[in-house]
Amino acid sequence: MDRKTDLTETRSLSVAIIGSGGSGVVTTGKILLESIARFGLYALMTRSSGPQIRGGESAIMLRVADRPVASLDDHFDLLLALDWLNVDRFADELPISTESIILLDSDQGEVPPRFNLSPERQLAAPLSQLAAESENGRANMVGLGLLAQLMGLPLETVKETARDILKRKGDAVLASSLLCIEQGYGQAPEKKIITPLTQPSSPTTRWNISGNEASGLGAVQGGIRFVAAYPITPASELLEWLAPNLERLGGGLVQAEDELASVNMIIGASFGGVPSLTATSGPGLSLMMEGLGLAVASETPVVVSNVMRGGPSTGIPTKSEQSDLNLALYGLHGDAPHLVLSALSIRDSVFTTEWAVKLAETLQTVAIVLTDQSQGQARAVIDPPTSPMLEGKRKLAVEHADYRRYALTEDAVSPMAIPGDADCMYTADGLEHNQLGTPSATATDHQLQLDKRRNKLSGFDYGDDWADISGEGDICLITWGSASGATREAAERLTRAGYPTRTVAVRLLSPLPIARFSAAIEGTTHQLVVEQNHGAQFYDYLNARKVLPPTTGSLARPGPLPLRPREIVNRIMKGL
Repeated sequence: MDRKTDLTETRSLSVAIIGSGGSGVVTTGKILLESIARFGLYALMTRSSGPQIRGGESAIMLRVADRPVASLDDHFDLLLALDWLNVDRFADELPISTESIILLDSDQGEVPPRFNLSPERQLAAPLSQLAAESENGRANMVGLGLLAQLMGLPLETVKETARDILKRKGDAVLASSLLCIEQGYGQAPEKKIITPLTQPSSPTTRWNISGNEASGLGAVQGGIRFVAAYPITPASELLEWLAPNLERLGGGLVQAEDELASVNMIIGASFGGVPSLTATSGPGLSLMMEGLGLAVASETPVVVSNVMRGGPSTGIPTKSEQSDLNLALYGLHGDAPHLVLSALSIRDSVFTTEWAVKLAETLQTVAIVLTDQSQGQARAVIDPPTSPMLEGKRKLAVEHADYRRYALTEDAVSPMAIPGDADCMYTADGLEHNQLGTPSATATDHQLQLDKRRNKLSGFDYGDDWADISGEGDICLITWGSASGATREAAERLTRAGYPTRTVAVRLLSPLPIARFSAAIEGTTHQLVVEQNHGAQFYDYLNARKVLPPTTGSLARPGPLPLRPREIVNRIMKGL
């Protein structure tokens, strides 16, 4: 799979599938991704759609390699167009080169100028005609067969996958779909126009999972047993995964009437002793802030999974952007220390969400976990994820004599009583209080409790899990969240080209482990902070914490276009 060299080397194959609403783009992508997983390779599949509630044009963007894939490549090698309707709406998300191959249905009209490569780079096939030869035939299944043959995927693997995914549609639809796949598989030219994929000699078991599913898995592995939430794009799939799986574990999910109700429901459930979570996106997180302040003041552990999208206001619900960082860090009123974490990949969504739950329970605080649309609604073929070492248990009240809910302990975490214990009664509300929980407006009590809530977070040993650090060199790329994939690949390309580069991908955003961060970038001479938002929010945050050298650069670009490795490489090369 070595197909590229120097700063663009990727050892991968990138495929895009486009079509109008109802053309079956997403179904085609799902079958292709699972076929790749069964073939034994890694892959990442993202999707793009318009703001319509239902229907509308869509695109599937997939990258496959013999090593883990965490970002899209600089351009697509193969583009399958089921039709060209409204393709211009997301044409910017489909970069191609003069070496790309365009696969098209010969019955779907002229190729738009933007995709009209030289004739030798286009392969037209009668997808619609072949589909019409069988009852219930679909052109997307013919296209899938053609694509699979060009990529080097075995026909039986693709058909077996299609059987598993389409079996609910009935025998007639399944039979015609399998026939269409076979017809498409036979349409490929005898001369190979791309280098086909190579199957590993000893394929291992891998997972095919979405980012939202991974976050849900991490939540239940961390101990979450109650969820209350209001549906919102792009977080709804997380709730859809949690609903049946929580029930199997003896827990439950409530669809609340709005985000204000959601956050207060999880505070109540957690106060009652049940680890609890809500999931939302930027507009919903804004509404939750007052409730989260109550959780901080009452030291009630709760977790918020915030799947970011383009903003402000309604913004771009179906596109990705890392623009909720400031809201997550500073959105609560008053001095309200809490945890903010970011998942660094789809695979890492399991680890980070589980770690967030366990930290929230251990430290009796609020944890906000930031993912985004490009992670949550994407799918990847990954190695099985790991789990954090932290046990993550609440410190519960065991001694009833002279019980003090907010006692000033050595680690600043005080024993928490569960309602119903007559010997551990205390006042629980959002007012400032003394150690007993009795409301107090004295300067002494306010100072002591502010210090307590701060010190339990700043004094905790988070270990090495605060960031993923890779590589060595004079160049240092600093990033967070979904930007980590493209940033790591850019560092690998720079290193291969003779510019050794280190990557620091920060998982624990707040409280930032300042000493560990300073040690991680020590010895580097060129630093660049990479993020996907317009306001350079992470760069400004790090500067506010006084951890960046004054010469550090910023690459901050908003969505909806994803960051790509070449963009980061070019920025570094420009500054050397």
